[in-house]
Amino acid sequence: MTDKTASDILRIAVAQLNPTVGDIAGNLAKAREARADAARQGADIVLFTELFLAGYPPEDLVLKPAFLKACERAAQDFAGDTADGGPGFIIGTPLKRKSGTHNSIIFADGGKILAERYKLDLPNYGEFDEKRVFQAGPEIQGPVNFRGVRLGIPICEDIWGDVGVCETLAESGAEILLVPNGSPYYRGKVDVRHQIVIRQVIECGLPIIYANQLGGQDELIFDGASFAIGSDKTLAFQMSQFEETVNVTTWKRRAVAGAQLGNGPDGWVCSEGPMSKIPEKEEADYRACMLGLRDYVNKNGFRNVVLGLSGGIDSAICAALAVDALGEERLRAVMMPYRYTSKDSLKDAEDCARALGCRYDIVPIFEPVDGFLHTLTQLFEGTKEGITEENLQSRARGTILMAISNKFGSMVVTTGNKSEMSVGYATLYGDMNGGFNPVKDLYKMQVYALARWRNTHVPPGALGPSGEVIPNNIIDKAPSAELRENQTDQDSLPPYPVLDDILECLVENEMGVDEIVARGHDRATVTRIEHLLYIAEYKRRQAAPGVKITKKNFGRDRRYPITNRFRDGG
Repeated sequence: MTDKTASDILRIAVAQLNPTVGDIAGNLAKAREARADAARQGADIVLFTELFLAGYPPEDLVLKPAFLKACERAAQDFAGDTADGGPGFIIGTPLKRKSGTHNSIIFADGGKILAERYKLDLPNYGEFDEKRVFQAGPEIQGPVNFRGVRLGIPICEDIWGDVGVCETLAESGAEILLVPNGSPYYRGKVDVRHQIVIRQVIECGLPIIYANQLGGQDELIFDGASFAIGSDKTLAFQMSQFEETVNVTTWKRRAVAGAQLGNGPDGWVCSEGPMSKIPEKEEADYRACMLGLRDYVNKNGFRNVVLGLSGGIDSAICAALAVDALGEERLRAVMMPYRYTSKDSLKDAEDCARALGCRYDIVPIFEPVDGFLHTLTQLFEGTKEGITEENLQSRARGTILMAISNKFGSMVVTTGNKSEMSVGYATLYGDMNGGFNPVKDLYKMQVYALARWRNTHVPPGALGPSGEVIPNNIIDKAPSAELRENQTDQDSLPPYPVLDDILECLVENEMGVDEIVARGHDRATVTRIEHLLYIAEYKRRQAAPGVKITKKNFGRDRRYPITNRFRDGG
């Protein structure tokens, strides 16, 4: 390649991949495969995502010297690959230096590491806690020279805040900004990222390429959707969401791009790149839940999963997600009837399992529950039957599921939604048993919306069947725990549309009681829900992890004390 070509046309590959935290050898192998793919596509340089070699977020692994050394060895080995004359690369890795341990990138070409750059703005809010384990870079470092083109490399939060990194890089002579990111999903996040980047383009006048990680990591989902905004503030390319891919984009200096790209100031424009459609609302949430469950199960080495299929909406949507994520052969659904289980529930659970094609077992719980009740007769003498006896049913079911898990190595999928988890409408050591919950951060009405969506759509990458996989009777009937005769959820809770709105006000928006009442809600109901939200904190601390879908999930984002006497008096 001549110097003129190298300086006037740049083919940048964006590697939107799914690393695994701590699997340094596996991540390196994935990076090598992506670089070889990019080379076949004619790329000059490959942009990987934030802390790719370590996996993101590595959390306190960063405090282990052996982990840091292993990451640096992998970075050096990978840099040596570039001696083959193929693409250079930018890749994220933690680096320990005299100035501290940094969230860093290395830039390599020609068989060597030519530069390192350190993240300056360490996020310390919501799901982020980087100041615990990293030190900020000591100063803004200038652009790197790649084959005659000056590239600025801010790292993720460096473009989200107001520290002026992009503007300073532009003033230092950068021509294009390449940004590795680890930005987790919530609904509408793609638009938020676009706006953040447009704001920086306005400030610095340079095109910005935003490479985002893909995959599930515990509660967090990284949705990819990498993109670029040109210096004219328009979308230059858009990569797919929830899909692993390596895309090569072609950038040309406007002086050589010709009339095809119009007149404008000198600089770089994207002449070729993908323009994928981004899914919206229910599709995006469903695919996030599916990806999160798949990666949690596979990355943690579980062969298969088991769940209690009750004939209700929550277990049905979780069963659909499990089949879509893992395949019908990896899900065992278990119906555990007791005397309050209705004929409708028995039929609905069987119909759901049949539609999904998964294994379906019936394990009655009459004997274990009656055995518990008999054992406790003397202790409970003189008391009235109530919630304690009802919860024995749930705990018997939880014990059976955990026994199946122990015997067959199946991870238990737990199925409580965010509405229930918010107000404690769940039984510790019963229906809360399990290893992972794909709907933990979905309110009840969102669960219904996803069920209706899935009955008319099959998401890309899903292993499950098309058509109605959740029987309409499950969607249409009144929800019930079926722990006593003729029970419905609304015996104990407000209607779910009311409950969900109150909870969203309290949890996501931190609104006061007076503000929520002003929306038209009954004051006594609001104060009761606030009270239930607070006193259920101890349950949530013991709950299985689950996919983050909303802006503020329990655990990562919302961290309230268990011991807490505050109540909003209005």
